Amino acid sequence: MDLDPTIRTLTLLTLLQSGGDWTAADLAERLGTSVRTIRRDAQRLRRLGYTVEARPGPGSTYRLSPGIKVPPLLFTVDEITALVAGLHVIRTWLPKEAVASSALLKLDQILPRPLRRRAAATNLATEVLQQPDAAISAATIGVIADAVAEDSRLRFRYIDQHDRPSTRLVEPYRHFLRAGQWYLVAFDVDRDDWRTFRLDRVTDISPVAGTYQPHEFPDVSIEHWLTTDFGRATSRSLRSAAKPAR
Repeated sequence: MDLDPTIRTLTLLTLLQSGGDWTAADLAERLGTSVRTIRRDAQRLRRLGYTVEARPGPGSTYRLSPGIKVPPLLFTVDEITALVAGLHVIRTWLPKEAVASSALLKLDQILPRPLRRRAAATNLATEVLQQPDAAISAATIGVIADAVAEDSRLRFRYIDQHDRPSTRLVEPYRHFLRAGQWYLVAFDVDRDDWRTFRLDRVTDISPVAGTYQPHEFPDVSIEHWLTTDFGRATSRSLRSAAKPAR
């Protein structure tokens, strides 16, 4: 078994978290590696801020200090930078909600010291100046995400660009950010066609019980679908190319 070094170190941390003393030989056997590699991985955990105690000698053992709080994931410093910067973007798009700020606070509480320093530095250095045209809801995004993952339908109230209200039954495909707005692209069941919906105009969204066979998205990408007039420009080009020469 030849594990990626990061995966192997995470697995080592998980084993140590289970408690008790582990011999280097037992850990090496569980991870399919050498005792020397176990020593290097234990040192790597120490550099990340975890207190890994070792008893030297032929029967050397490893354990985590009692009471240590182990976060569920290991991050590199660059991953922490991306995560914190991304949360700043999300916080801008959810100005009325505290989810991004609370996530940043929780990161500060669970990360080991070296990663906590990078998270704090990125938090201090990052500012998102672009303001959204309209706020969206984290709860709405969550309902859409669950429906996409479970192949379920959604029902919601919608106000179109002419301020006309309607109730929609859709099969959601993706939500996307484009030109300063968040949209949902979905198959509209009642209209038997693919449509886009601005998320800030969606209210009272709820999943519809049951699992359905979703319609296949009609293009290679959302971007191509949008830039070809929802696929119509491509269809017109194909029809023109198919006409016989005169």
